[in-house]
This record gives sequence, structure tokens and C-alpha cells, in this order.
Amino acid sequence: MELKELIDVAAGRKPADLVLRNGKLVNVFSGEIIETDVVIHSDRIAAIGEGYEARTEIDLAGQYVMPGFIEGHIHIESSMLSPKRFAEAVVRHGTTTVIADPHEIANVLGLEGIRFMLRDSENLPVDIFFMAPSCVPATNMETSGAVLTADDLKKLRDEPRILGLAEMMNFPGVVMGLPDVLEKLEVFDLRDGHAPLLRGKDLNGYIAAGIYSDHECVDIDEAREKLRRGMQIMVREGTGARNLEALIGLLDESNWPFLSLVSDDRHPGTLLNEGHLNGIIAGAIQHGAPLINAVRMATINTARYFRLYDRGGIAPGKIADIVVTPKLPEITHVLKNGRLVVKDGQLTAPGDVPVGRRLGEVRLEPDAGKLVVRPGKGKMRVIVAHEGSLLTDVMLVEPKVENGQVVSDTERDVLKISVWERHHGTGNVGVGFVHGFGLKRGAIAGSVAHDSHNVIAVGVSDSDILTAVERIREMGGGLVVVADGRVLAELPLPIAGLMTDMPIEETARLESELNEAAHGLGSTMSAPFMTLSFMALPVIPHLKLTDKGLVDVDRFDFVGLFE
Repeated sequence: MELKELIDVAAGRKPADLVLRNGKLVNVFSGEIIETDVVIHSDRIAAIGEGYEARTEIDLAGQYVMPGFIEGHIHIESSMLSPKRFAEAVVRHGTTTVIADPHEIANVLGLEGIRFMLRDSENLPVDIFFMAPSCVPATNMETSGAVLTADDLKKLRDEPRILGLAEMMNFPGVVMGLPDVLEKLEVFDLRDGHAPLLRGKDLNGYIAAGIYSDHECVDIDEAREKLRRGMQIMVREGTGARNLEALIGLLDESNWPFLSLVSDDRHPGTLLNEGHLNGIIAGAIQHGAPLINAVRMATINTARYFRLYDRGGIAPGKIADIVVTPKLPEITHVLKNGRLVVKDGQLTAPGDVPVGRRLGEVRLEPDAGKLVVRPGKGKMRVIVAHEGSLLTDVMLVEPKVENGQVVSDTERDVLKISVWERHHGTGNVGVGFVHGFGLKRGAIAGSVAHDSHNVIAVGVSDSDILTAVERIREMGGGLVVVADGRVLAELPLPIAGLMTDMPIEETARLESELNEAAHGLGSTMSAPFMTLSFMALPVIPHLKLTDKGLVDVDRFDFVGLFE
């Protein structure tokens, strides 16, 4: 389409392709809700107003018309869906643009994994942009499948859909000014942050490096301090970490441009049952946010932060990404680039997605000897996992010892946890103990273990842990629940041990069966696999376990299992 043609339509000299009649426009620019028509030609919004002719008309009968929703921070891999399946799932919820960090697959397959994500996200009903992973691996205290240096990241600068540098999780390295960290920061001038609990002078040092967003705030005081220092506060509401209720009170009429709504990690069951940004916006409204500002936080605010000036609002010349809703979270129509891709809540043209693809392999040999723990001096350090949080705590306990070995203690909910290196066949296995999962028998395990994605397992008996790990090896990655040597439920994830090409409905069904099986073994976690996947992430306080051992995140160093 030529520019003059768009101008002619906007000026009323030529008919448009489509007019949305009788809608209530949520105007993120003026802060008003206006009863008007929206005129669309080709892939652009031509005009707002009445008196326009068009080849096609849709009568919205008073429904709200909103800009397409923009996800500012998510790891698609954590949906366990391939990019194609992920796009099918979220566009039905009104998401038309996604900025993703592919550091999950990058930690498994490096540049090969990033290029897979780029290829698999082409020509979809959602525009998927990426940020280049900054921390592969996240630390030197774990074994990843790949290493990305600053020189590797430079190879991604010419990719038009890579916008900048993804969350810089190595905040101690930034504050200390480590050369390899600074080299990565210098590759891109748009830089996302990850700074849990960082405050004071260290926070100033981190932001001074040109890092202007954070999605790790857990309370208003922390978020306000970061906001005052110029950060875009990304209010996260995912499956494993839910911060919306705690942070939404920060929003007011003066600071709304500097807050965004993001999900970070959403499992398929959450996407299917709670929606995506539509559900998060509805939650923000429920917690007291004005509708206009709630919508702004998932549209124009995020678009401007990522310099995507062609979207985020409904105005002449903008890309025609539009959502129609009678009341959130319900979505009736979605237009992407002016084309109706969702009608009456259903995809108008479901894509053809290949099933059965496999990428990468799981290299490990389960060995019972790796799980043996002998008593040490002093009390034992135990990871304390929390429902709905990525943060852990530490408790000290007297270990339960049988036949000269430390074993799981179900009465105190102190269970054996292990992380098995799966990329290079090193044989590394980290072993510790965790409180909070509540299993009374059996084991659960998965090849999703942030961020290096080794195989992680927690269980009551060594034999069930080994059975679970072996089954993951056989599947080429996935999630599994085992009891008494028998597999009770499983979800294969053959794409890098992280994703599947199954539709979201099937994936969510298997995820539900996994959770039900884990609950049947006594787990008290609502999303045990999501919580388990973060027990190996040594960049979120306070105590975590990697394939190399127990990590005190506050000290950023290894600690012994015993005092």
C-alpha cells in the first residue's frame, strides 16, 4: 500500500477496507473512552471518526475497542509451547505483540536455539520480537549447554526482530564492573534488567550501566525506589511469581507511563484458564486500577519502552492491531495488521504446525551412587520453597539418618533434591534438601530447571528419583511424576527439553494430570513443577542448588550442605 492511498482513505476520498462501527474506543493517548468508528485500510489504521465508507463493516454493538496487547517480558519456552503454538494460544487472548527473552533455549543450544526461535516465529498472527540473552550461562556456578560471549551477541545485532539486550541477571557482575559483563552491555543500547531486592548504592550502580527496566520487584517500596531512579517497572503476574496484587498500589495518575504489565513465565494451564495479558489487565482493574491505565500498562507504555512507535495505541497511521471486548478478560475479536484473526473468540485460520519435532538430546546416565549423602558436622542447610514466589529461604535442621545416609524426612517435609547435568555428559549431580513440596512418597522431575535447564528432581526415595530421571532421558526431555517405580503422569518436551508442538489444550491437559498426580503424592504446591524449575536458579535469593552444588545467592558463592 502506498502512503498516498492511506492518506486518501483517511481524508475520506477513497473507501476503506474495513470499518469497525459503534465501538467504545479506549483512547490510551487522551485517557478517554469515546464512542466512535475505527477505519482500517490494509494493515494500518486510517482514521478515527464517523462518516467513512468501507468495503466491509463490523457492528461492535457498543463493545470496547482497545489496542492489541503487548507482552514486554516473557520466556516463550516456559509456556512449554513452540512459538507457533504459543502464538495460537495468546492471540485468542488479545496479545498481538510479544517481546521475548529466549535465554532458556539459548542456555541449552546457544545461537542455534535462538535461530530456531526466530525461524519458528515468522509469519504468525502475533509479532514476536526478541531480546538477546545476556547471561548464558547465568553464572559460573552451573553447567549450561552453551556459552554466549559478547562476540556471539554481536552476531545478532543485524536481526531486525532482536531489539536489545535481555534481562541482565548478573547484577553483582554489573555492580562490580566485571569486564565480560560490561562488554555484553555495550553490544546493545536497549537493556533489560533483573535485580531482585537490589537497593541503595548498588542499585544506583546497576542503573548507571544503562539498564532501565526491572520485573523482579516484590513490594511497593522496592518498586518505588527503582521507579524514582528511572526504571520501567514491569509488574509481573505469571504462574510461579505473582506480584500484581502487591505492586498495583504503586500506580497513580502521575507515574502510569512507567509501569508495564508482563507475565515472565506462564504455564499452559494458566494461559488456557486465566488468559494472558487480558487476564492480567482484568486483575489490575479488580485491584483498583482505572481501566484506561490498566490498558496503557499492557499497550502504549510497553511499546514506547521498546521503541515500537508504530503500535500500542489506536491512531491514524498506526499498525491495525486491535482487540474487541465486551468486558475483560473476554475477547470477541482480534485484528492483526488489519486482518481479522480471531472472531467470536476463535482463530479464523489455525496454522499448520508440525508435530513430533525433536531438537537436542539429554545426555546423562542415572547413577544411584550420585544420590548418597553422608552426615556432616553441624546442622543441615535446607532450601525453603514458597508458594507463588521465586525467592527461597534457608532453614537449618538436624538431618534424618538411616544406615549411615541422610534421607528424606516426610514428617518435617525435608525432601532430597538433585540437579543432573544433561548437556555434556559430565556426570555432575548436585544434591541437597528442600522444604515446601510436601511429597509423602514418590518423586517429581523435569528438564525445565532455570536457567541452565539441567534435569531437576525432588523425591522421597532415591529409587523413585532415579526412575524419574531415567524417564526424562528416554523422552528427550519433559516432566514426570513417579511413585513406587511406576510413571504416573508425564509430559514429553522434545524441543530442547523445553517445548512441544502439541496444541495448548493437549499440553494443558497433560500438565493438569502432572499436577494432580503430584498432589496425589502429597504435594501442597499449586504449581509444583513451576516452583521446582526455579530451585536451580542461582541469581534469585537466597539458597539454590545447581549441578555443581548448593549456592548462597546473597554471597554469590557455594556453601556446604552442613554448617
